[in-house]
Amino acid sequence: MPRDDGCADVLTTLRAATAAEHGQVESTLALMDPQLSRERLVAVLRRLHGFWAAAEAGLQGWAQREPADAAAVQWDRRRRAHLFAADLRALGAGPGADAPELPAVEDTDQALGRMYVLEGSTLGGTVIARHLAGLPGPGGGLAGAAFAPYGGETGAMWHAYRRVARAHVAAGGDAGRVVGAARGTFAALAAWCAPVGASPGGPA
Repeated sequence: MPRDDGCADVLTTLRAATAAEHGQVESTLALMDPQLSRERLVAVLRRLHGFWAAAEAGLQGWAQREPADAAAVQWDRRRRAHLFAADLRALGAGPGADAPELPAVEDTDQALGRMYVLEGSTLGGTVIARHLAGLPGPGGGLAGAAFAPYGGETGAMWHAYRRVARAHVAAGGDAGRVVGAARGTFAALAAWCAPVGASPGGPA
């Protein structure tokens, strides 16, 4: 039977290995800017919608091939591209037509790495949602459904992801491939969002 004592290290490794990329994405998006304009918020949401649509398309292909693993991580509950579209509609805007080209998700190792980025964003997302709701002007009052998709279950959903990731590695999954997929996803997200990162306080 695999030992469980070292499995927690995959989450520690993920956090350490992606810290720089995580910081770059937060700095680029600057969603906590108190002077965030409606124009820039729409631009950011359009980029995030496009990214999530592409990322989830890859994960859906994996889920169809590995339905048991997808069910274990509650994949169907974790889709959020439609919520970014809903937030854009709440601002009177439509989603952008563009989406990045992301690598295929080959296996559960890579799926869990990609999901580390997507799911981890829900933790800080609750703070972002509260900030957006309090903004003055036309962008204010946005519920930010895409940033806080689980409401009071945010912690429980993150814990469930962590539990599945650790169990997967304990059962023989490749932690290096999980980490590699997470880093690649963060890097792709940072590159995709870079065009809206030049002027945090002004229009994109």
